[in-house]
Amino acid sequence: MVRYASLFSQLLAFFNRNKFKSLVLEHKTERYSKGFKSWDQFVAMLFCQVAQAKSLREISGGLACCMGKLHHLGIVDAPSKSTLSYANKNRSWKLFRDLFYDTFEFCQKASPGKHKFRFKNKLLSLDSTTISLCLNLFPWAEFRRTKGAVKLHLLLDHNGYLPSYAYISDGKKHESRFARKFPLAPGSIVTMDKGYTDYSLYAYWTAQKVFFVTRLKDNATYEVIETRKLPVNRNILSDELIKFTGYKARKDCPILLRRITVWDAENQKQIVLLTNHYDFGATTLSAIYKDRWQIELFFKAIKQNLRIKTFVGTTENALYIQIWTALIAMLLIKFFQLKSKFGWSLSNLVAFLRWNLFSYKDLWEWLDKPFDIKPEVPPPVQMQLPLKGI
Repeated sequence: MVRYASLFSQLLAFFNRNKFKSLVLEHKTERYSKGFKSWDQFVAMLFCQVAQAKSLREISGGLACCMGKLHHLGIVDAPSKSTLSYANKNRSWKLFRDLFYDTFEFCQKASPGKHKFRFKNKLLSLDSTTISLCLNLFPWAEFRRTKGAVKLHLLLDHNGYLPSYAYISDGKKHESRFARKFPLAPGSIVTMDKGYTDYSLYAYWTAQKVFFVTRLKDNATYEVIETRKLPVNRNILSDELIKFTGYKARKDCPILLRRITVWDAENQKQIVLLTNHYDFGATTLSAIYKDRWQIELFFKAIKQNLRIKTFVGTTENALYIQIWTALIAMLLIKFFQLKSKFGWSLSNLVAFLRWNLFSYKDLWEWLDKPFDIKPEVPPPVQMQLPLKGI
């Protein structure tokens, strides 16, 4: 890292500028620009997330007050409110989407090589969260008569619990309609809740050699083909091979599936799981579904620590840019959390990073020893002479 650089500048150094320029050319985001670069826009929107700026005024003012530090960020001047607003409205959000996937590839290489289970299959969680919007400000995002919303669909990689794929849709359509959009390699295991119940999807994944672990609907009709032996001294109540008997379910999913009943001692209730994996033990499959809770924690963390509940623009393009930038920021924060030796909680890391954003410290030393690293002396700045008579 550059010796006299702020933490924010060192954070931005993780992005490949040559790759960023190629994405700019691909999406033609600077086709009609007049001096305001796409990199300047990205820096401003990332500052919005990490510094938790609530408005365009705070973004512009927050960067403008960092006298002498902007050149370390690769920008010359802080953008005005109108310039940033126009860019967020008119420049394609797809640039930020592709930058997210490029950042994920970088973070994935540095994440732990495997999840906490012994098997080698890729383990993923699939879920969505609803982001509520004011219908008066976001009329294009109609969800109900008096409410607006968009949905963020996410695939969470359990190797480091990093978001590996995301899709933003309107709030009206059911979650299961977007499940086929997610890239799943043969042999991978995906776990999700009952919101993604789709019998034809189960058959499709099975044909693609993708395993799933989910909840069985309460009103599902089936016949038991085989009863399996239960593990001793475990919370497994039943382990069966079943076939659906309902007309539509049998037509959409004619394959043999596995039904496992688990006793949840904490909540004192039964949980009925459905899977197309016949080889793993019932206890392992139960633990896989329990680990799905990590995606719920991810949604909670991104909503509490970053800016995806309040927005600095009201157009669809501006909203998408802000959500994709939040996902990029979360990737970096999770990456720092994984690599640090300090044992940060995610909320503390976000807060401490925000408080030290423009301090002159070595990033990795600060991440490992946040209370021991003293700020470096910045390069000398020529002081203005006092006015005569004062």
